[in-house]
This record gives sequence, structure tokens and C-alpha cells, in this order.
Amino acid sequence: MFLDWLERRVDPFAPFDEPLMPPRSVLGFAWFYLRPIRAALAALFVIAVVAGTIEASLYLVMRWFIDLLGSADRATVLSDHATGLELSVILIAVIRPASIWAHEVLSNQLIVPQSTSQIRWRAHLYTLGHALSYFQGDFSGRLANRVVQVGPAVRELAVVFIDTLLYVAIYAVTAVGLFSSISPWLVLPVLLWIGAYTWLTTWFVPRARVRSHKTADTRSTLIGRIVDSYTNILTVKLFARDREERAAVRDAVEVHTEAYLHQFRLVTLTTSLLGLLNSALLIATGAACLVLWRDGGMTTGEASAGLALVLRLIAMSGWVMQTVRGVFENVGVVQESMQTMARPHALLDAPDARELVVTGGEIRFETVGFHYGRGDATVIEDFSLVIRPGEKVGLVGVSGAGKSTLASLLLRLYDVESGRIRVDGQDIAEVTQQSLREAIAMVSQDTSLLHRSIRDNIAYGRPGASEAEIAQAARLAHADEFIADLVDHKGRRGFDAQVGERGVKLSGGQRQRIAIARVILKDAPILILDEATSALDSQVEAAIQDSLDTLMAGKTVLAIAHRLSTIAALDRLVVIERGRIVEEGTHAELVGRGGVYAGLWSRQSGGFLADRTTVEPPAAEHPADRRTRQVSDALRG
Repeated sequence: MFLDWLERRVDPFAPFDEPLMPPRSVLGFAWFYLRPIRAALAALFVIAVVAGTIEASLYLVMRWFIDLLGSADRATVLSDHATGLELSVILIAVIRPASIWAHEVLSNQLIVPQSTSQIRWRAHLYTLGHALSYFQGDFSGRLANRVVQVGPAVRELAVVFIDTLLYVAIYAVTAVGLFSSISPWLVLPVLLWIGAYTWLTTWFVPRARVRSHKTADTRSTLIGRIVDSYTNILTVKLFARDREERAAVRDAVEVHTEAYLHQFRLVTLTTSLLGLLNSALLIATGAACLVLWRDGGMTTGEASAGLALVLRLIAMSGWVMQTVRGVFENVGVVQESMQTMARPHALLDAPDARELVVTGGEIRFETVGFHYGRGDATVIEDFSLVIRPGEKVGLVGVSGAGKSTLASLLLRLYDVESGRIRVDGQDIAEVTQQSLREAIAMVSQDTSLLHRSIRDNIAYGRPGASEAEIAQAARLAHADEFIADLVDHKGRRGFDAQVGERGVKLSGGQRQRIAIARVILKDAPILILDEATSALDSQVEAAIQDSLDTLMAGKTVLAIAHRLSTIAALDRLVVIERGRIVEEGTHAELVGRGGVYAGLWSRQSGGFLADRTTVEPPAAEHPADRRTRQVSDALRG
């Protein structure tokens, strides 16, 4: 009961200022994440002082006890020294175990698991707040590795300092105090050892920090390279590039091994020097004890306690040096994580950002300009377009014309560099990103699913949707036809089946139908279709067109397609070249003008796709055939 209560004193998921950027110094970065548990760390510090003092005092008890055995009357030793013996027993049997228990409980139940999880959680949320470009510029495995590793690394910086360095300090002070009370000749070797040990540590630490940072960086690169190979395993197999991938990972392993060896050369040298230093301390202390005992300057108990204390210092010095090395390995991890995560968020909500309220769904691009940072290579320039509420507009243009970029700007995945974008008169830069993206549904060309169940992937469009609503969305997207037959490697079936990383267990068409089902379930007032049916075969595309017609009803739609037949029936088509509008109108109007669109249409249709506005139905057409023809004509344009 007590442990359960104690474990709940630190909440890993306690609210905090999520957009606040961590400091860009190691101590500042560490304290940023340790501040929420500062009370627990203070309690651990007090308990560590008490426990360390008790441990060091045992050597004083040893001195007293050995002297007692050499000087007390054997017949009356128990009665004459009952109080001292009882206090010694209480110290060893009660107080010492209690201090150890308190230390372990504070460390293991209050600090270590919770603080590690809390740091990881907060680092993850801050990382998640970065813009899309941040994730596109690094390995996902490397980013994940840094988020996971920063938790134990930051925690160890605090806990190891308290547990290790504090203990050594207490033992050193005890040794100096004990030897000072006997003879300055006895304390001199310890003081010289402390000075030399301090110098060795200060020489070792900065070099260890640099090399540990290099090791941590090469380790993250190695993990990123491996994860990149696994994530793109289909491409690796299709292009038979196993040999190249092995070579790339081998190179990363080789670089990491070299960095590791460089780090351990320093460790070997430092440990060897420390061994010589410890041997000198033991010989000097032993010699001083022998001379002082011979001349009557110290008792046998004092000599025994002194030598035992020196042996303890020697044993701890190696442990501390290794611990310090571990600390600075963690410093390297912290530096690496800090350099990766402690960057300003590129896309922030305005301080007074309000929720977007969609009343009709009007979209206005007002003299918008944008490029991706490639010098003067402008992607969108002086772009203006008004999409009326409920209007279905298609964007047409060759690859690189800026069609998908406009969709990304509307979703505010990037900020415009000039001009502005309005939805129902509201500047999207002045509303919350959350509310903006909740009001827009998108089916993209590059459909990737989460490595979760079919149910979870469809419900991603509207968390909390009922089973019936999920099933209905799957039916409308014609995904129920294959979902019923799905079985994953653990025997889960149907909606419970897992789809694999990025949905690799499904075909491209199946993934796209799940994505369409997700958007159908979301039912947002603004809809973006970026090559929404590009992965579907003609039969499935024809079957699903009715569902898309239903989905688009009453919504403002921005559709992007290279295959013009899929958007020819929309209300208006806008032709883009190099981020500028060069033509706009209906399909019939644009074909009739004989301009850019007409040229694209002619090349794609090849003469076999007729303009539906010029085709008349047969005189005696069955109603069912008429409906089939209308759907087919709408698809073909």
C-alpha cells in the first residue's frame, strides 16, 4: 500500500508547457527535465548523506571494537561496555538497513522508473511538435533512438552524482578526519591522493566527454541506417540491393567501432594511472601506520580502521572512475539529444490563436508565395485563387508545378512566405493547427498506414467512432471486400488484423481504400484528394466513385490528379505551371480553348476518351445501363 502510494507521487504524464523549448546547454537541458522531480531528488540527497555517513561510521566502530578487544577485561567486557555494544548493534542491525531501504525505495519506487518515463514523454511531445520538414530531414529511427535514450541519460546524471560522488566525498572526509586525529603524517598520503585523483579526473573528464559524444553520435547514425534499411525493405529487395545495404551498415558499424575504440583507449590509460596511484596510497598509508604503531602513536584498532578505510577508498576510486566515464557517456547522449530536439518549433500557433469555425468552407489563396529553401527556386509565386463554399475544384499541372505544395500550405504543414490563406475569412495562420486540420480531410497519393489494426487505422479519422460507423465507412470505401479475409501473423482476423509498418501487408489499392474509409469516417467540411484513386484499378475505381461522390456532397473539394479523367467532371479546373495559374474553367471550356489543358487532355485520352458533354445516350437505354454509363462518363470526363 505504501509503495503504491509512493509510486504515484511522480506522474509521468503531468501537464506541462509542451511548446517550451529546452535550453541548449547540457546542465540547462538536464535541469529542464529534472525540475519536476526536484523534491524527490532533494529527498534522495538527504537519505544518501545519512546512508553514506552511517557506512563511513562503521570504520570508526571497527576501530573502537578492535581496541576494545585488545584492552578490555575478558570477564567483564560485556557488562563494562554494554551501552557501546548495544548502540553498535542498533546502528548495524536497525539504522543501517533502514537507511538502505529508504534509499532504495526513494530511488526505485519514486525516481528511476517515473522520471525516465516522464522525460521520454515530454521529449516525445516536444519532438512531435516540430514541423513536417524536421522529420523529413533525419532518420526516423535516429530521432526515436534519441527520444528513448534521453530519459535514462538525464536521470543518471542526477542519480549517479548523488549515489556515487556523494559517497566518495563522505568517505574521503571521514578518512581525513580520522587520520587528522591521529597524526598529520597519516593524513598526508590521503590528501596527496585526493589531489592527484582530482587532477586525474579533471584530465579525464573533458576528453571522455568529447569521445563519448562521438560514440553516441555514431551509434545513432548506425541505428538510423539499420532502421532505414528495414523500413524500405521492399525497395531493397526489389532492386536487389542487399549487398549495398550490408556495405552501408558495415561502414556505419566500422565508424562506430572506431569511435568506441578511441574512447576506450582513454579509459585504459586512465585506469592504469589510477592503479598506480592507488598502490602508492596503500603503501604510504601502510608504512605510516607501521611507524606510528611502532612508536606508540596509534593503536591497533586505529591502524586496522585506517587501512580498511583506505582499501575502501581504493575500491571506490575505480568504481567512481568507471561511473564518471558512464556519466560522460550519458553527457554525450544528452548533448546529442539536445542538439536534435532543442530547436525552436518552425510552426507555432499564434499566441492568441482561436479555433477555426467552418461555416461554408470557402478557401482563399491571396497572393501566396512559397519555396522550400532551395535558393531562389520559387515553387509558388503570387498565387491567388478563390474556391467557393461547396465548390469542387481540380488542380492540373505537370509534376513539380506546385499542386501538392498548395495542399500542404492549406493544411499549414508549411507557412507561406508571402500572402495569406483564408478559410471562411479566417487567416489560417491565426487559428490553431489542431482545429484547422480537424476541419480538413485528405486522401494522399502516398498512403501509409499505422502499424495497428484495420479498425484503429479507419477510426483514426474519428476517434471514438462506433463499430457500426467504422464498418459502414469500410463498406462505402469498398474495403469490406478484402478486410473479411485478412489474417495477420498472430491469427487476428478482419478488423483486428494488423497491417504492418506503413501498411506493408496490404496492396497499394487496399491501403488507399482504408485511407478513403478513414476520410469518409472523418466527414470533414473541406476535402483534399491528392491522387486519391491512383493506386486503384479501373474496376475498383468505378465502384468507389459513387462513395466519393457521396463523400464530396456538400463539401468544398480540392482535387489533384495527373490522370485528368478522374477530375474532368468537377465544377472547375485550375491549370498551374511553376506555381502560377495559367488557365481555369470547366473541362469543356478548357478543351474548347485548345490551350495547355487541351494539350494534356489530348495526350492522355489518345482519342479514345470522349468529352462527355458531346456524347448522347442511345435512344432506347435501360435505366440500369444509364446509371452505369453516367458513372463511367463522370470518371472519364
